[in-house]
Amino acid sequence: MNCALCGSETVEFSVTEKRGYYQCTHCDGIGMYPSYFLSSIEEKNRYDTHNNDVTDVGYQNFVSPIVNSIRDEYKKEHNGLDFGSGSGPVITSMLRNIGYNITTYDPFFDPNPKALDQTYDYIACCEVMEHFYNPNQEFKLLHSLLQEKGSLYCKTYLYNRSIDFNSWWYKNDPTHVFFYTQKTLNWIKTNYHFNDLSVSDKLICFKK
Repeated sequence: MNCALCGSETVEFSVTEKRGYYQCTHCDGIGMYPSYFLSSIEEKNRYDTHNNDVTDVGYQNFVSPIVNSIRDEYKKEHNGLDFGSGSGPVITSMLRNIGYNITTYDPFFDPNPKALDQTYDYIACCEVMEHFYNPNQEFKLLHSLLQEKGSLYCKTYLYNRSIDFNSWWYKNDPTHVFFYTQKTLNWIKTNYHFNDLSVSDKLICFKK
């Protein structure tokens, strides 16, 4: 099949009794074969098992690289979007508590179409991009929602060749359907016309 991100040819990457994955020969992305996708009901049920308590200190610490970057780079009057905010929008909660103006959107827990009818100075996308069934469509949307010079802050675990994919814990969540390498992020930067990309072990940031 063709890559869900860039549309290029793929090769079989990993097939187990539970799920199968391909890897793109061009952008290096790793995708789950669509035949293994959960139904929308199964996906929602999986998300309902997450304990996303916005007051949990561990959860707050996990998202703090995004929150701190927004606080460092943007003022309270700037407009932000928590894209894929989930059942416990901790980033939104932490920022609103200090007076920031941020909107939530989530296809399951906050399907607010009006949130997608405006543009934003910054977008938070924490532990979301690995859930994209159609990453090409989603990154086009995210780019279009950003104002010029805006920032897209993402958090996900990247794959690299030192990882044994078949035993990698991150792929065991059945709602994780697309995985990225550094090469994949570089492809996204170039092909969706972001001007800058910075990557650390805690944060990925695309600048428009």
